[in-house]
Amino acid sequence: MKYLIVLFCALFSTNSVAQVSSDSLNTNSRYLEDQFYIGVTYNFLRKKAPENLKQRKLSYGVQAGFIKDIPLNSTRTFGLGIGVGLALNTYYSDLKAVENANDIMYTLETVDITRSKIETHLVEIPFQFRWRNSTPDEYKFWRVYTGVTFGYAVGARSRFISNNNDLKIAFNNSDVRRFQYGITLDLGNNSFNAHIHYSLTNLLNDNVSLTTDEIIELVPLRVGLIFYIL
Repeated sequence: MKYLIVLFCALFSTNSVAQVSSDSLNTNSRYLEDQFYIGVTYNFLRKKAPENLKQRKLSYGVQAGFIKDIPLNSTRTFGLGIGVGLALNTYYSDLKAVENANDIMYTLETVDITRSKIETHLVEIPFQFRWRNSTPDEYKFWRVYTGVTFGYAVGARSRFISNNNDLKIAFNNSDVRRFQYGITLDLGNNSFNAHIHYSLTNLLNDNVSLTTDEIIELVPLRVGLIFYIL
């Protein structure tokens, strides 16, 4: 067994030397940046209608995925990024949704409520314009990535729990807009980067309304942190 270990170490060392030599010849000129990402956000509702609709509790989001880095200049400080990822977002408010036959009825519940939320599961396609002052040997650098993220809701649920837990409602919500998109900005240095997603679409389909015929508009703004790794 010890001979196999020695042989493995020798082969690994040889490969490492060859790799270093190869990298030296190429001067690491073909390095890529930030291929994988994971992020967490707090989800605001920047536009709410009706006006007396209130956001409640902690609305959060989690995202992760892969982005292909496409450098645009020889120093690789400018580039494009296009990728695919998954995102889970929750939005807590006093909006109560009840499924009734083939229809969904919405009311505002301000008294008998413990928790009410809309939860979405998205497949996302981010497209970024990228600037960074990185080098082949520097892993702590500034970055500014901005672009558009397109999302498709593969799942959406509404949940409601009353104060005494005597009423619990949960169902797949078909009123959630399937195709969503927004402007994104990632800004930071090293591991910690601020992330902003400014939605350009309503969370729900057009003309979804309360039982009082007031139109419901919920437009998300997601703010948090995003972490990039090679």
